[in-house]
Amino acid sequence: MKRALSNPLALSGFIIISMIFLLALFAPLIAPFDPDAIDVKAILLEPSSSHLMGTDGLGRDVFSRMLYGARISLLVGLVAVGIATFIGIILGAISGYYRGWVDVVIMRTVDVMLSIPTFFLILAVIAFLTPSIWNIMIVIGLTSWMGVTRLVRAEFLSLRSREFVMASETLGATDKRLIFKHLLPNSLTPVIVSSVLGVASAVLIESGLSFLGLGVQAPQASWGNILTDGKEYIQFAWWLSLFPGLAILITVLGYNLFGEGLRDVFDPRSSRNR
Repeated sequence: MKRALSNPLALSGFIIISMIFLLALFAPLIAPFDPDAIDVKAILLEPSSSHLMGTDGLGRDVFSRMLYGARISLLVGLVAVGIATFIGIILGAISGYYRGWVDVVIMRTVDVMLSIPTFFLILAVIAFLTPSIWNIMIVIGLTSWMGVTRLVRAEFLSLRSREFVMASETLGATDKRLIFKHLLPNSLTPVIVSSVLGVASAVLIESGLSFLGLGVQAPQASWGNILTDGKEYIQFAWWLSLFPGLAILITVLGYNLFGEGLRDVFDPRSSRNR
């Protein structure tokens, strides 16, 4: 923690992520208007003191919708990455520990999945499902586990030849104890970094799906469908595209900075840790 707080990348990313989380958490208290309230007298108003980010084509307050949209985007990112990380850790541990034909089957499956562009795979799956936040989270999670699997497998293969693992095997440690007591805890560092960076990717994917109309559906607010509304008025209502675009940019930047900072912190060979 001390190294993380002294690392400028990790600290900057952590501050950005924390601010976004606080805004999303306290959205009901901060939002000045109901995000779904339609006001025909306030259609497409420019940003002002009464509407900080203006209003959309139905007179809804964009600032309020942005705050509630942050909840959706962050929830999708965290849950989707949680699913992907859980699957990746299990498959990577099995592949790296047992090796042999099990390793061959799992890694060939990973190769096949990686050969398919992830976004197009998600589009193909979503097309057969009812667009909803839960379907999006599950589909993104089920199509994003390959990188974690390869990381965990590589760590397990490296650790299997270490002295402390060989000593435990000599003392008669069971497979369960070797995996959960010795190998897995020592394999989580790259997984943590990958998961933090994966949240940024999941937020981008959710925003892209919502922008295309295959993600979170109106009237529920997400940054992606606010952008979709903005494209119809982009010539004279610039705020409908600017603010959600900046929110996505800042969120992804925050997670990337935090992930890169953690990579430096966890890497003992990093010049910052010497």
